[in-house]
Amino acid sequence: MNSRPKLNIQKSLKLFEEGKKLSPGGVMGIRRPYNFVPGEYPIYIERGYGGHIIDVDGNDYIDMLCAYGPIILGYEEPEINQAVIEQMQKGFCFSLVQEIQNELLKRLIDLIPCAEMGVLAKTGSDVTGIAVRIARGYTDKSKILRCGYHGWHDWCVEVPGGVPKQIRELTIEFEYGDLDELEKKLEENKDEVAAIIMTPVGHPLAKPVIAPPEGYLQGVRELADKYNVVLIFDEIRTGFRVAIGGAQERYGVTPDMAVFGKAMANGYPISACVGKAEIMQAMESKVFISSTFFPNSLEMVAAMKCIDILERDNVIEDIWTRGSDFLESMTDIVKDSKVPATVSGIPPMPYITFDKADDKYKERRTCFYIETIRRNLFIQPYHHGYICYRHTDKDLKDALNAVSESLEVAKAKYPLK
Repeated sequence: MNSRPKLNIQKSLKLFEEGKKLSPGGVMGIRRPYNFVPGEYPIYIERGYGGHIIDVDGNDYIDMLCAYGPIILGYEEPEINQAVIEQMQKGFCFSLVQEIQNELLKRLIDLIPCAEMGVLAKTGSDVTGIAVRIARGYTDKSKILRCGYHGWHDWCVEVPGGVPKQIRELTIEFEYGDLDELEKKLEENKDEVAAIIMTPVGHPLAKPVIAPPEGYLQGVRELADKYNVVLIFDEIRTGFRVAIGGAQERYGVTPDMAVFGKAMANGYPISACVGKAEIMQAMESKVFISSTFFPNSLEMVAAMKCIDILERDNVIEDIWTRGSDFLESMTDIVKDSKVPATVSGIPPMPYITFDKADDKYKERRTCFYIETIRRNLFIQPYHHGYICYRHTDKDLKDALNAVSESLEVAKAKYPLK
């Protein structure tokens, strides 16, 4: 199998050079080129349709990153957009809230197992921060045990620059899947821990995605009860994708609080922090949270319509069915290729990582992702993918072909010795 020629991304690169003069790094955070393959991946996108994106140079890609998760249906969803336009004509940003806020909160309380009350915000970082603050206010404790990526705020940011040491020391990480380690850290910090916050499906950076081991989430629930700490599930990725009610619904373990976002409104910026009424009511007297834009109604309307479509069209069941076939086929392709790589994830969230089998695993990984993007498959080396409802059977078949061919090129260039 031969390597494909590089795509023309000259306009993207030109815009990036301009962008670096206008904003630090040109683009922000995980969208910077070094998180893909610099010089090979597009940086600026023109538009999207179905399960595809088109960059500013006109290249059309099967998009299996789905905007890092918000796109659960597809790009250009007419029903959602029309509902938003109708709300826009009424106005959407006021000093006071609109009735749609109550309607959406009632919907979330009905759908999410742990939800008795909730608050709405805009981003995942907003609501993980809100959940932690509420937990601290409710318990009058300060330390947080965390497992997973929870955003960019001071209490949880991965890169310590700009964060005071005193704040960093209040957050303690634990390893997904290891109940003994979690209990040890709870014991070492007894009576000081306000909350355990964790992603119920493990997704460490550039490592295999981990479905919950048998009994693990239940074990975490029991430890939270034993040590009298608030258990928070970070369902920003898993909510409305693993199940409408999140991983807590699918795996049958109910936390005290949970946060949702991403797929909740198919790309419109909204998030929710929900939980037991007794805990959430700490907001009334012990915790202050406010934002001019949290009550904006366009995103709420989008969320209501998105949930309508998810339920009406059995979207999540369809994604799990086709995702299961996709994961099984990709596992067979990787196995047959004899390339040292691991297929992981759950059906809505597939991932390939490259094993540290020798000192060339990074080059092998880079080669693979160069070849997939040249075959117009948009996936990311350090982040799991997503399957959305508008990915057609042909899209998924073409994606598998791109994976197969790219593995063959990587194996030929970087054979395992």
